[in-house]
Amino acid sequence: MAISSERAHELATEILLALAERPEELTSFLGSSGLLPADLRQISERPDIAVFMLDFVVENDERVHEFAHALQLRPQDIMAARTALVGPGNYGWESD
Repeated sequence: MAISSERAHELATEILLALAERPEELTSFLGSSGLLPADLRQISERPDIAVFMLDFVVENDERVHEFAHALQLRPQDIMAARTALVGPGNYGWESD
């Protein structure tokens, strides 16, 4: 499934909202990103943060499956969203 960059940004925002419901994952994301909780309101507007958000999810297979299930997506749709933002080949595999 091809995903537009607009949909990829929407997906990153959906992941952020899902993260807010998972305090442990949110703390991990904030720690790895260097963001403060007060920064969260603005991050969905920034393309670089959308990519970082998707990277955070795809770095852990269990996390990919959890977020895909929570958002009613296929796991590969999350990688397709990342690919829509930065192009293919960055992780060494194609989404479809």
